[in-house]
Amino acid sequence: MLTVIEGGQTGRRREFLKIGGLSLGGLSLADFFTNSLQAAGRQSLISGKSVVFVFMHGGPSQIETFDPKMSAPVGIASATGEIATAIPGITYGSTFPQLAKWADRTTIVRSFTSGDSRHDIKPIVGKATHGANLGSLFSRVAGQNHPQNGMPTNIALYPRAVDDSTMPAIKKFGDFESTGTLGGGYAPFVPSGGGEMRKNMELQLPLARLDDRRRLLANLDRIRRAVDVDNSLAGLDSLKQQAFDTILGGVSDAFDLSSEDPAVVARYDTAPLVRPDTINKKWKNHERYADNSKSLGKLMLLARRLCERGCGFVTVTTNFVWDMHGDQNNAGVSEGMDYMGRPFDHAISAFLEDVHARGLSDKILLVCTGEMGRTPRINNRGGRDHWGGLAPLLLSGGGIAPGQVIGQSTRDASRPLTEPVTLKHLVATVLSRLIDVAELRVQSGIPGDIIRAASANPIPGLS
Repeated sequence: MLTVIEGGQTGRRREFLKIGGLSLGGLSLADFFTNSLQAAGRQSLISGKSVVFVFMHGGPSQIETFDPKMSAPVGIASATGEIATAIPGITYGSTFPQLAKWADRTTIVRSFTSGDSRHDIKPIVGKATHGANLGSLFSRVAGQNHPQNGMPTNIALYPRAVDDSTMPAIKKFGDFESTGTLGGGYAPFVPSGGGEMRKNMELQLPLARLDDRRRLLANLDRIRRAVDVDNSLAGLDSLKQQAFDTILGGVSDAFDLSSEDPAVVARYDTAPLVRPDTINKKWKNHERYADNSKSLGKLMLLARRLCERGCGFVTVTTNFVWDMHGDQNNAGVSEGMDYMGRPFDHAISAFLEDVHARGLSDKILLVCTGEMGRTPRINNRGGRDHWGGLAPLLLSGGGIAPGQVIGQSTRDASRPLTEPVTLKHLVATVLSRLIDVAELRVQSGIPGDIIRAASANPIPGLS
């Protein structure tokens, strides 16, 4: 948080101007000026679209989600049954009744493989992203903050972003804030939730004083000199205006769900779906099941608000709840989908409905997947174990033609029957929606890892 002290010739301290927005994403004011110049020079590369990447941490079952295989023998077929969707002949697992109604506005990939069965975060941070958060690759090109309003271009949302009572983020399987070789300045901005983060982003100055704009900009000039910003930077006057706009640009408001229409908040709210007292306490993961229900809907609402205000990439993590072994830690697939599937169905369908109503479907690409899938055969505890051969993948919006079903799986949903879709395909698809890849290749100063990731082939057959 940056503090400007205003005083007279005597130096007596009289008022404070707290500018939390100018330190978003770990940037100092000097970084903000420099970043704004870089970003302004690369705006031709940026599509203006956004991505919300919902990471289904723990490894969701491909069968109980989007590929139920009801013609397969008992023990392989979906333990939760199936439900017809808006696409004739296509069914989902029965805990997705609302998503089934939106199937004609989504794309399901039934030949997606994450490559291995390890608990990690490889769709977000892994070999395909060169060890950096996928959003960090984007912010390295676009700049860490939106050049007009200071909104971070890469944000990671954990449950505590919307509910302080939830458990800390799970990071033992990988750090969502990793930047690989890009440098710490490109790490996602992580709102802590509660009142403190918003308090640090509020403008603590009487509104009447904002009329004295020249004095405010003079203060910013003094700060610029104090932090030794290069006086030769071109366009400094416009950057002063950008700094002023950042303070007043509504960045903090984007994180404040209390300013949202209560009816919209209620539509997203997943908390009533799985009450803590209804969860079997024999599962060690029961607190995370409750956290998932308390937070997921509001996380999706917050993600929409951030994208509306210029954030390019939002990671939403469900904080490791999709592990469905049926062991002492986790429920099996039938009970587990009740705890996890119903909030997911509600939150994602609310998001699809909301962005469609606001005319944002083409602007925001939604991606939902986990680090792996689940074994084709249910184990003797009613669970499915780790499986790297096939995993569920849903996409919607961002200019992708709706109502597609890409690829097919084998009869037991163990492997792709058609051409496999890999993490490289997915990463390239995401980056190609955010960045003009052809223009990227001829730009100077772009790390080769980003160019290689963006230049890979996107998902085959996707239109």
